[in-house]
Amino acid sequence: MKNTLLFSIFICFLSISCVTTTAFGQKPKTVMADSTGLFVVQTTDGNEFVGTIISQNAEVVVLKTELLGEVSIRKQNIKKIEPVKSVQLVNGEYWFESPHTTRYYFQSNGYGLKKGEGYYQNTWIFFNQVSYGFTDNFTMGIGMVPLFLFGGPTPVWITPKVSIPIVKDKFNVGAGAFIGGVLSTEETGGAVGLVYGTATAGPRDRNISLGLGYGFAGGSWARTPTISLSGMVRTGKKFAFVSENYFVDFDGETATILSAGGRFIGKRLSIDAALILPVSAYADAGQFFAIPWLGLNVPFSSKQRVK
Repeated sequence: MKNTLLFSIFICFLSISCVTTTAFGQKPKTVMADSTGLFVVQTTDGNEFVGTIISQNAEVVVLKTELLGEVSIRKQNIKKIEPVKSVQLVNGEYWFESPHTTRYYFQSNGYGLKKGEGYYQNTWIFFNQVSYGFTDNFTMGIGMVPLFLFGGPTPVWITPKVSIPIVKDKFNVGAGAFIGGVLSTEETGGAVGLVYGTATAGPRDRNISLGLGYGFAGGSWARTPTISLSGMVRTGKKFAFVSENYFVDFDGETATILSAGGRFIGKRLSIDAALILPVSAYADAGQFFAIPWLGLNVPFSSKQRVK
């Protein structure tokens, strides 16, 4: 049963990935690839301009855009200049980068944050995490549930991750850990967590990941691995389908946790909404129930402004 379900979900994701690669991965006829010189210029007041840089000096960048013609932007007002990637051009339309591509809902994929970039993630108000890219290959997150506000023990955790590109923007592998504990005046059971590896096929906003991890608690390790199979497909400029799924063995009993939902994508934040389905729980009881997931992701950057 476990193998059949896992195989079925894998085939489903693979089919979606193939369809979206065909539909959205083609290069537009008018603007072909990164080498054409298209750039996106982000200004400090939150505006964004896409076009070709036709001239620049120490003071001003002159950009030729499709809608506004030539636009002169003072460098002191520019936050960032980046080349437009071919995957950001869909049927001739520019899609800004999704601000949250290194995770699904909770699980990390094989991609890491770029150096100097980070995000704040909040789920159901109480679950908080901040992650930061110290290098292009190393990301560290720290989180907590602030139950100390109510006089209770406070769960805290760290999430170090190393990511390695095998084929740039097409295939990445990652390895990391979730290490948690409880801040309390009373004695606790020690650290708990998960050490994992994951392989991600596809670009940052359209991929599938297969992960394998071993949990630990109180100095003991799980005898069998936790398998994860997750994916995301960006189907529009401001929306992506996301699914995160786990297969865990407890003394011969398989617990299957499925999830499906969407990510609403903005330039400065993204919102996740999904349903979590504990298959084993309702299968045994003959009942169906789902747990809602609602999360907010806000990116930030420590990169200096263009000079």
